[in-house]
Amino acid sequence: MSVNPEQRTGLVPRWARWIAVTSIVVFVLVPIGTLVIWSFAFRWNFPNILPTEWGLRAWSYTASDSSRVIEGLWNSTRLALVVTLMAIIVGLPASRALGQHEFRGKTTVEWLLMMPIIVPALVATMGIHQIFIRLRLTETLFGVALVHLIPAIPYFVLVMASVFANYGTALEDTARSLGANRYKVFRYVTFPAISSGLLVASMFTFLISWGQYVTTLLIGGGTFVTLPLVLFPFLSGGNNSTAAAISLVFVAPAIVVLVMTSRQLSRDSALMGGFGKL
Repeated sequence: MSVNPEQRTGLVPRWARWIAVTSIVVFVLVPIGTLVIWSFAFRWNFPNILPTEWGLRAWSYTASDSSRVIEGLWNSTRLALVVTLMAIIVGLPASRALGQHEFRGKTTVEWLLMMPIIVPALVATMGIHQIFIRLRLTETLFGVALVHLIPAIPYFVLVMASVFANYGTALEDTARSLGANRYKVFRYVTFPAISSGLLVASMFTFLISWGQYVTTLLIGGGTFVTLPLVLFPFLSGGNNSTAAAISLVFVAPAIVVLVMTSRQLSRDSALMGGFGKL
């Protein structure tokens, strides 16, 4: 029986590659390219294919202090990093328990974990708003980070639970038998084994926090400014050039995170492939 060369080498079929490339062009490059043109357009009226006048007015405003874009970029970045760190601290033990152990009430815990995805963020945030006011957590970085953790933690735990479900503990037992403490076992055995999955889960957490608008507005009280809070008024304000420029600033870090994550995962796959040939 003959074997297709693509199947023998493990390559993706040509038609699948064409579909992937076409999807990237249609759903990613075209919208971003349109935003780039809009950000430099001074006047662009229908039915002109390209702007009739160009300018840097939108970018000049975006870089100014009055736009609060730099402030929003800084707040969004540190907020997303804090949420990611909190998700790792809270989510790793929970995901390991769900992925490797069977216990009474596990199904209930999994359903409760899914509730932030099922229940709209507005409803959940309104429910805890009064509690946060009494605890003086509103209009603070920590308070906004806690509310961002609600929609982010399910994705983190679900990804890491699947990682731990396929993770064997034999090497950990061997390391303990040789005298390694818990820190060394995690540092030299567990972490290298789960690093790829942890990177993906952290990426999801970072991006979910990065795009939060309603929860930030309610708990931040409008005083803790992030990029979504800066961007959304321009989307409905009719100033397309400024909205496009701020949108590019908003989407750029997300693209950087995705590219860095994919490159790291590619390195990990190549490294594992190299080990597999030894």
